[in-house]
Amino acid sequence: MGLLAMFRRRPHERAGFELYGAAVAAARDPWLFAQLGVPDTVEGRFDLVSLHVALLIRRLRTDADARGPGLAQAVFDAMFADMDVNLREMGVGDLSVGKRVRRMWEAFHGRALAYEAALDSPDATALAEALARNVWRGDAPEGAPAALAGRARDQAAHLAAQGMAALAAGQAAFLPAAGLADGA
Repeated sequence: MGLLAMFRRRPHERAGFELYGAAVAAARDPWLFAQLGVPDTVEGRFDLVSLHVALLIRRLRTDADARGPGLAQAVFDAMFADMDVNLREMGVGDLSVGKRVRRMWEAFHGRALAYEAALDSPDATALAEALARNVWRGDAPEGAPAALAGRARDQAAHLAAQGMAALAAGQAAFLPAAGLADGA
């Protein structure tokens, strides 16, 4: 049985990758870079992916449905499997990949905790402050952190309104590209 277990798929694996893909697509919204001045760098893209994945994982983890935590773990696993592949494609050596992925995991974990605490906080500026610290490293364009915080809160509410059946099937709908809403 031990050998067969190696070939068995983990529960929610496919859904986790599909949900992660939806979060990545939302994080690639050109409006975030063009209008909010998020740096279009590896770090800036990682920060936006981290934000959207953190919102999705929070949604899954807090659902009363028993599938929620398993799906949240599957999204997390998909993210870091993708980070591993991306680092290798960028030419990071095999011996360094594990260390880099661990640093990315630690960065993601810290951000996710900060964003969750800020979303749960009665302080309306807490999320904007956390985003300014992480996304722009304290050097944000005026108003950008508050705009991104508003967008993140809207995404969180939009995700909360989606049923677990769709999420368990790998279908997460993030809000459409921000630039489309105002005709840009």
